[in-house]
Amino acid sequence: MATRVIPPRILKKLRYNTTTKPLNAAHPSISPVIAPPSLFERSPSPVADAVSTTSTTMETANLNLDDAERLFASVSTEKLLRSSAVLHATAVGPMVDLGMWLMKSPVFQTGLPKDLIMAATKETFFSHFCAGEDAAAAGRSISALKEAGLRGMLVYGVEDAHENDGCDRNLKGFLHTVDVSKSLPPSSVSFVIVKITAICPMTLLERMSDLLRWQQKDPSFVLPWKQDSLPIFAESSPLYHTQKRPEPLTPEEESDLQLANQRLLELCQRCEEANMPLLVDAEHTTVQPAIDYFTYSSSIRHNKDDNPIVFGTIQTYLKDAKERLLLTTKAAEKMGVPLGFKLVRGAYMSTESKLAESFGYASPIHNTIQETHNCFNGCSSFLLEKIANGPGSISVVLATHNIESGKLAAAKAYELGVGKVNHKLEFAQLYGMSEALSFGLSNAGFQVSKYMPFGPVDMVMPYLLRRAEENRGLLAASGFDRQLMR
Repeated sequence: MATRVIPPRILKKLRYNTTTKPLNAAHPSISPVIAPPSLFERSPSPVADAVSTTSTTMETANLNLDDAERLFASVSTEKLLRSSAVLHATAVGPMVDLGMWLMKSPVFQTGLPKDLIMAATKETFFSHFCAGEDAAAAGRSISALKEAGLRGMLVYGVEDAHENDGCDRNLKGFLHTVDVSKSLPPSSVSFVIVKITAICPMTLLERMSDLLRWQQKDPSFVLPWKQDSLPIFAESSPLYHTQKRPEPLTPEEESDLQLANQRLLELCQRCEEANMPLLVDAEHTTVQPAIDYFTYSSSIRHNKDDNPIVFGTIQTYLKDAKERLLLTTKAAEKMGVPLGFKLVRGAYMSTESKLAESFGYASPIHNTIQETHNCFNGCSSFLLEKIANGPGSISVVLATHNIESGKLAAAKAYELGVGKVNHKLEFAQLYGMSEALSFGLSNAGFQVSKYMPFGPVDMVMPYLLRRAEENRGLLAASGFDRQLMR
């Protein structure tokens, strides 16, 4: 969901249909959750209170992002000062470096030093960028979002697993997240997020990716474990990770793969029962082929009618992103499989470039930031046209902090009349980031979600700090919010 640059131009006004429709049919609310004070405690959005599935009247709405008084009307001065201080700190390179050093230093891994660091982090950066230490706390944050006219993507903050016991523990956390989503107000949770790296051992994902890449090089290469899927590679996709023909999966690896399939199947079935879309996060290209394989095979099995349950992620900073998107959507249309995609720019730029260089290849990342912007905007336009042309084969989450991309997508949606089916379109930003863009798009009649990691501080903060290290531009992009808060 990262962007590196916020252009100076911002969208002032846009006419848009304020009629909204939930992404899914509402699930029952078991019990209301009372939200604690937060940055999102503000008057309910007029859009949130004017939901109608029958009206098709085009109304005038302002996507006004520089009216600070309106955007932050009910946020107290104290909360604005605190949020502004956190955003300023995270935009300072040396501050990020210090945070990374503290998190990695052996001195701060145990005892009192660790407790002090965790306590300070919890009251500052964690409370701003994370939804809470457990699912119940995340639920309270979700309720505060709903009052502000926004929705939440629940992200159980675990990352990589290296053995089956860890994968099983992580699955329980994801299943509990789905159950918690059912207890929250209807439509307040837009997605539950899963990281395949948390429910399938990393070494197995690497092995599967090698085998899939080799099959792309040599179509006669048979993978007996491979289920029906959609195109994973394009002609321009990087295959340099796999330099020689890999050995087949061992019996033990095939057993581990079966367990991973069962975990993902159980999670998808739980999401189907809850009518809750499951969004699969993307990773670096070393393991992304296996992740796409899991995503697309699950999509074929679970996505029915015009209501996708399984969503994949396209990282548009990759040079082959648009070509892969076109191939995948074409194949899915031929099979009659509805698809859901989240578009992001990407957060592994440094890792990808160094890996490619180590093999003597050019980086798979676009050569310039403008090329990445163009790719994101082009993919966005393509998917919006698919939504407009329907019926119901595509749903999309446009995850961006870039003002220009938000402007272009909003204008395109209006041009295509996507407002009449805007339950197929969602904008998204990270929790604690780009609040002005989130509120502005919501006030203009779009559905907007915040990506909300939750979990114990020591589990979640490495994830956020790694994002800061890999993608400093994301935090620099908060300058627009900092200006409005000042």
